[in-house]
Amino acid sequence: MAAQQFPFRIGQRSRPLLRLFGVRTGNAFVVVGDELDAHFGFFRIHTPVTNIASWRVEGPWHWITAIGVRRSVRHGDVTFGGSHRGGVRVDFRDTVRLGRLRVPALYVTVEDLEGLAATLAARGIPGEDARRR
Repeated sequence: MAAQQFPFRIGQRSRPLLRLFGVRTGNAFVVVGDELDAHFGFFRIHTPVTNIASWRVEGPWHWITAIGVRRSVRHGDVTFGGSHRGGVRVDFRDTVRLGRLRVPALYVTVEDLEGLAATLAARGIPGEDARRR
């Protein structure tokens, strides 16, 4: 399968805050090919697609809890968030490195949530759209 790129949704009011994380037009996207490669300003997580256990579309969330680069205290998952409207959670089989951190899951707020979910599903990765329950 050919690699596909999904740009992040960046909220107009979030842009000034996201500049603190180095996010600019053109450096906030997810590529799915043989690897999942997520770029968000100064930050990047990549792992082979075979390391993805599942995906889940979630949201929307409160603005204050969704924007920027965040790490969950409870589970250790990381968010690359440009919008509060929703995102795709990607769970890893084995943790993935982000600097000195070991990350069990990544939330990405790409523009095309359904497209990213469909791309992962087409590669045989199970998942669900939790917004449709």
